[in-house]
Amino acid sequence: MWKRWRKRARHESLVLKAGEVPFFRSLQAKYVVTYLMLVVVIVLVLNTYPLLMAQNVVFSAKETSLKRQALTIANALAVSETLTQESVTQAMELLDDMQGTRVLVTDESGLILYDSSGLENRTGDYAIISEVVAALRGSDVCRAEYRQGAFRTRVAVPAVYRGVTLGAVYLYEYDTEQAEVLLSIQSNLRYISVVICVVALVVSLILSKALTRNTSKLLGGIRSVREGEYSHRVQVQGKDELAQLAMEFNELTNRLQTIEEVRRRFVSDASHELKTPLASIRLLADSILQTESVDMETVREFVSDIGEEADRLTRISQRLLTLTKLDSSPQRERVPVDVGELVEKVGHMLLPQAQAVQVELVYHLRPCCVVMATEDDLYQVAFNLMENAVKYNLPGGRVEVWVYREDGQIVLAVQDTGVGIPEEDLPRIFERFYRVDKARSREAGGTGLGLSIARDTARLHGGDITAQPGANGVGARFVARFPMAAQGEVNHEEV
Repeated sequence: MWKRWRKRARHESLVLKAGEVPFFRSLQAKYVVTYLMLVVVIVLVLNTYPLLMAQNVVFSAKETSLKRQALTIANALAVSETLTQESVTQAMELLDDMQGTRVLVTDESGLILYDSSGLENRTGDYAIISEVVAALRGSDVCRAEYRQGAFRTRVAVPAVYRGVTLGAVYLYEYDTEQAEVLLSIQSNLRYISVVICVVALVVSLILSKALTRNTSKLLGGIRSVREGEYSHRVQVQGKDELAQLAMEFNELTNRLQTIEEVRRRFVSDASHELKTPLASIRLLADSILQTESVDMETVREFVSDIGEEADRLTRISQRLLTLTKLDSSPQRERVPVDVGELVEKVGHMLLPQAQAVQVELVYHLRPCCVVMATEDDLYQVAFNLMENAVKYNLPGGRVEVWVYREDGQIVLAVQDTGVGIPEEDLPRIFERFYRVDKARSREAGGTGLGLSIARDTARLHGGDITAQPGANGVGARFVARFPMAAQGEVNHEEV
């Protein structure tokens, strides 16, 4: 017995360590207890209310019947000024025999003049009975009770002649037949109650198991996802709230899995991007240190290359910090920003770079194109799009920039005449560290983060950026859309 108890305790301990809930603490147990409590209440009502109603009906019927008989006897006796034993006996002989009912008749002092009981005849004694005393005082008394498997009914009425109480008539009935009927009903109700309890227990176990099956699946799925198994999906049947909850859980795990894959790829790409300039710096430094007869001009060249790689590391680090700030989505104070004026500032900054590669900047700017945002964020979006258009253009090329209103939005469109972007790469160019031509991107100093930063920044302000091939298949066209500032917001800020 002791070994069995220890084995069971060890098993429960293992269950608890596995993160499962013991049955007596589980939701299923609570369902079962709730159902059983409801059934117990119903059974208690079933075993009490019908019996009480049946008793009340029997009591009422017996009291009415006995009282009517007692009044009949009292009226038959109240024919003279006094009651005697002989007159009472003669009157009772004329009345119908009331089988099963004991009849006592007393005079005004309580002396028993007549007793119908053959076993305990008390004729000649005084009736010290509360009902008789009350009847001698002029009251009708009716009392009934169910005790020890029998209905006991007592009725006492005064015998009155011309306003004078001559005596009392007392009837007592001891009924076991109707008591047996009541006991039979009670026994049947108990049997039915036992059957109901057993059926309710089985049904509650089945229903609670069915109700908690989906909950258990969801709980298991949550544990699996918590342990890092983001590919786990919950299969739940039905169309109830738990099934909808399971669908939402699966959607959530889909997003978590996607985010986890993006995170891992981002970490891998970031590590690779940082490793490349670091390897170059290490190689150049080792070349300088390990070469004995290196001339000063070669040293300067190597040091210059090391500086360029260091600048590249700085750019990557800054853009990674920018992405981190965007991912944290801090609350920013937004002000009205005229996109056209902002584009002119960006163009002024990029003009030397465009002139260096013989690229012409052309603007088509509509006035009063105002967006509620931070100027630095919009500047970064416009700068990234326009810098890419200049950087990846061809000598003698052209960059056109449009700013206009359309369908309640402010549109910033940038189109270049460069080599363009293959259509199969268009869906991925906003991914972090993705580059169409990695060799050409590194030569241009690209990090593969500019477009991702621009799109995330635009989305932070309720906008978005799309990419498409340029007109006539030449170059590429980027379109950024932002919600247009309401007139009230602009006036408020200007005031």
